[in-house]
Amino acid sequence: MEPTATETRGFQAEVNRLLRLVIHSMYSHREIFLRELVSNASDACDRLRFAALSDPALAAAAPEIRVDFDSRERTLSVTDTGIGMSRDEAAEHLGTIAKSGTAEFLASLTGDAQKDSRLIGQFGVGFYSAFMVADRVVVESRRAGRPGGEGVRWSSAGDGEFTLETVERQAQGTTVTLHLKEDAAEFADPFRLRALIRRYSDHIAFPVLLRPDGGKGGYDRVNQAQALWTRPRQELADDDYREFYRHVSHDAGDPLAWAHHQVEGRREYTTLLYLPENPPFDLYHREAAHGLRLYVRRVFILDDAEQFLPLYLRFVRGIVDSADLPLNVSRELLQQDPETAAIKAAITRRVLDLLAKLASDEPQKYRTFWAGFGNVLKEGVIEDPGNRERILPLLRFASTAAEGQAVSLADYVARMPAGQQHLWYLLADSESAARASPQLEGLRARGVEVLLLYERIDPWLVAQLDAFDGRELRDAGSGELAEEGLPPAPAMPAGAVPEDLCARVAAVLAERVAGVRVSRRLADSPACLVRDAADPGPQLRRLLEAAGQKLPPSRAWLELNPSHALIARLAALPEGPAFESLAALVADQATIAEGGTPPDPAAFVRRLNEWILGAH
Repeated sequence: MEPTATETRGFQAEVNRLLRLVIHSMYSHREIFLRELVSNASDACDRLRFAALSDPALAAAAPEIRVDFDSRERTLSVTDTGIGMSRDEAAEHLGTIAKSGTAEFLASLTGDAQKDSRLIGQFGVGFYSAFMVADRVVVESRRAGRPGGEGVRWSSAGDGEFTLETVERQAQGTTVTLHLKEDAAEFADPFRLRALIRRYSDHIAFPVLLRPDGGKGGYDRVNQAQALWTRPRQELADDDYREFYRHVSHDAGDPLAWAHHQVEGRREYTTLLYLPENPPFDLYHREAAHGLRLYVRRVFILDDAEQFLPLYLRFVRGIVDSADLPLNVSRELLQQDPETAAIKAAITRRVLDLLAKLASDEPQKYRTFWAGFGNVLKEGVIEDPGNRERILPLLRFASTAAEGQAVSLADYVARMPAGQQHLWYLLADSESAARASPQLEGLRARGVEVLLLYERIDPWLVAQLDAFDGRELRDAGSGELAEEGLPPAPAMPAGAVPEDLCARVAAVLAERVAGVRVSRRLADSPACLVRDAADPGPQLRRLLEAAGQKLPPSRAWLELNPSHALIARLAALPEGPAFESLAALVADQATIAEGGTPPDPAAFVRRLNEWILGAH
């Protein structure tokens, strides 16, 4: 076979940007490059073992990973006997990032080495971490089953270009050779390499071999080379679980918690489930790849088997190893297999139990979890009614009773004063807008706590959540505030409001409001706008309209505070321009108080100036 002449290609623009960041910004935590390369080699061996199920001839070589180094030449290489790459695959996998969410991924890179190394691993482009320590990287590979010993050599100095060349290579698999930078000579030292392999790759299920002297002698196996989840839990230390998490999630950080279970009986399977500490950049991309790594009798099958987790638990990382599924199982078969549905139900319960345990035993860690993943967990109330009672105690909300701290529904119920029968909440566009809302005044005056809901998903959530612990949830921002189910209100100054004031104001504002009434929910403000009980509210309305639904126009009720001096002034005015001006100004103020904009801002400013200057 005649080797093909060298071909030079340019990196994809996204790869160029990533390489510039890696080479020029990421100086700390450089040793993670070895973890990424060994992890990639392990994945290649996994994929070969899976491919060999349908073509046994592919399993010609025993799966293993070899690490070689040359201290004088400052080189380091990682070789695997895995699936390998063809010339086209090398160009595609090493020269482009052909994944959804690439733009969001790149936008998430900050130049902070610790944060970015985590993102680079999560996005599956850990190979490029080699350029943190290498001036030049050379990859030689032969696709398993490729006839005639035809291989490919890929090389680059990370300078915007890479070269491809077809070469002779008898061994299947891949060798990644790093020509180390002068300040990275430590990575051509056997003691340093052994320590890094034991630290980062002890859990790898294939032998990781290292020549003790870097010469031509035999190799020593450095890692245990046993699938971690198959080992008894009492043999495993917390550090073992943490390092396996980094392998399976490509996250440089630690997990918040994990659960390791071996199930025997009618169904036999093992699960090792992790709760991450930091959310991935694509957490809110519901169509992004997610799921557990699937093994069948310790043979790797799928990298992201989403069939074993509901979508609202897409942040969970880990593995499931089944003894019952067939080795040739596919995604399509998993969708139809009743065993899959049963395992999914059990895994879902285990994750929710793990979250409940974290909330109970380590509340600070749970607060960290909630800050990163709480809005995704809320999806479960909507999507998984069968587990709703497990999810509800896990929810946390901002509250008028605890500024800066999220509270549970159980906490809320425990604090309810005598006479209160319902749980109250308020929807708003932000926490600050909710806390400043005049719609809370009357409830506050009665000592009633109100949950403040301002996240994008919250209108959907409360649309599905009608009660907790046998108590109905009520919206503080809609409908009339009835006395039933509330503690008694404190004595308020009597208002001298004529009975016909509401009708007079309603006549002036007929085009703006659904009606005008005396308020029971106000204490300090002159007026507020209140949605009709059947109105979806501005937050949900915007979401529905963005989704293409056409909704009838919304007009709120204007409620007047009879004990406020401004309303008394309004009531004292006779019919005419001054009454109309002040009535419109009251409505404008109520609109602004709930975060809206008056329908005619210029007219609002003119009216306000007139009243300040005493023009009426």
